[in-house]
Amino acid sequence: MATWSELAVAAPRLATRAHQLLYQFGVGLGYLATVDASGGPRVHPLCPIICNGELYLLVVPGPKRGDLARDGRFALHSFPCPDDEDAVYLTGRAVGIDNEPELRAVVEQQFLAERSAIPIPPESLAEQSLFRLDVERCLITTTTGHGDPTPQHELWRA
Repeated sequence: MATWSELAVAAPRLATRAHQLLYQFGVGLGYLATVDASGGPRVHPLCPIICNGELYLLVVPGPKRGDLARDGRFALHSFPCPDDEDAVYLTGRAVGIDNEPELRAVVEQQFLAERSAIPIPPESLAEQSLFRLDVERCLITTTTGHGDPTPQHELWRA
């Protein structure tokens, strides 16, 4: 596994493109796949946060938080692009880091700043758990538009 900052050093072009795809709408948006207690897949939309060179999630109480706490395996996929089928797909393990209040404060501050147009009360973040996403694989797909018969794929492995 590698942290986001380690990915950025090892494969800077892929990390930059992944960041662009996750933040293509101005805030981090993606689909998170987790593993439920029976071993089955579960998919959730959520807002990844790239902060201080690392990739984080603030996760509300519910199935995805339970999945990550129990079995940290994840897959994260960017939202669809409006003009093409470019995408980033990341796999790895989520690491719970609720025991670092100073880091949590920085991540929460960035989360709120990215969404400054939406009135989000800071106290609403208190019930959420903070996870860092460590990356095993990063796959970037590049296309010439919708329906491209020969998409290009670049894969990085930790």
